[in-house]
Amino acid sequence: MALFNKVTKAAISPPPGKAAAAGTNYMGPNTNNTGAGMVGMYYNYQEGEARNAAMSVPTVSRARDLIASVIGCMPLQMYKEMWNGETMEKIPEAPRTWLRKIDPSVPNNFILSWTFDDLFHFGRAFWYVTSRSKTDGYPASFTRLPAAMVNTLDQAGPVWFAPSKQIEFSGGQLDPNDVIQFLSPIQGITSMSTQSVATALKLEAARYRNASSAIPAGILKQTGGEPLNAQELADLASAFNAARMTNQTAALNEYLSYTETSTSPDKMLLIDSAEFQAMEMARLCNVPPYLVGVSVGSYSYQSSSESRADLWTFGARAYADCIASTLSQNNVLPNGTYVEFDVENYLMGDYSENNEMSQPERDDALPSQS
Repeated sequence: MALFNKVTKAAISPPPGKAAAAGTNYMGPNTNNTGAGMVGMYYNYQEGEARNAAMSVPTVSRARDLIASVIGCMPLQMYKEMWNGETMEKIPEAPRTWLRKIDPSVPNNFILSWTFDDLFHFGRAFWYVTSRSKTDGYPASFTRLPAAMVNTLDQAGPVWFAPSKQIEFSGGQLDPNDVIQFLSPIQGITSMSTQSVATALKLEAARYRNASSAIPAGILKQTGGEPLNAQELADLASAFNAARMTNQTAALNEYLSYTETSTSPDKMLLIDSAEFQAMEMARLCNVPPYLVGVSVGSYSYQSSSESRADLWTFGARAYADCIASTLSQNNVLPNGTYVEFDVENYLMGDYSENNEMSQPERDDALPSQS
């Protein structure tokens, strides 16, 4: 944005203070902060079985990756608001150092994309404050906490009503003053439509089962010999199934016959059912179906710019606004200072400045002269 390329004040980056200390807690001196000791113990981190199951559905995975690419590619920028007599005008503000280095150990693209991932699947996300400014006490760096490992004792979910005051991470308590809590306006998909996800998984299992053999499904019938009991018939069918799973040719004696069904290959692969279920998953993920490869008949777009606008409007905006609004709260920035994503460059397809510092942001920047 052209407005943010002209900054009148140099960035003052106060030296970071010590990381949030373990052993103290807002609940009193007798309550420990043992959860802080588990922060950064990556061998213990996990994303949760419900999230991994949802991501095994191709449409969900595609929708997640599309929106994550939007959230991760847009740089953050700071501003203040001033009344110009008619409207509130945005005044660009020199950014704090963490705006381009949220977690010094990983790129912003990574932490923002996975913050969205938590919002998308669980309806909330968490950052832990790892250091604070010595001059004003505001956060100077963060690290992401996997939402699947965070438990809130005062809210059971899956709908979240406000930031929690009783937070546990990996079984230990955390001081909520050191945790930035992102609450999505959209309920997480792992709890919003569990039956749809389970149906998609069962459908994929059925397609895999039908595709794993070149011999069509059918009926195995005994035509002669001594009648077989139920158990013997079940064993015979199981053995025949095992053979047809590994061989192109099946062998039968004179007392057995195999009648193929008239099912065509497209029906065996449940293509129509898969198409319908993909549409359901697109609805669940709040993305236009054509963006995830689902045919929608006459609906089409004319250009890549229109598809980017659709993805932003229908899929990514709610999550981007959640992240920006949370980072604009007074527990992160001084009152009257705000954060937003540079949406215009994304919508115009201009990514040239995403990895460049379009605003002053150096630790050795000189303070402005008044």
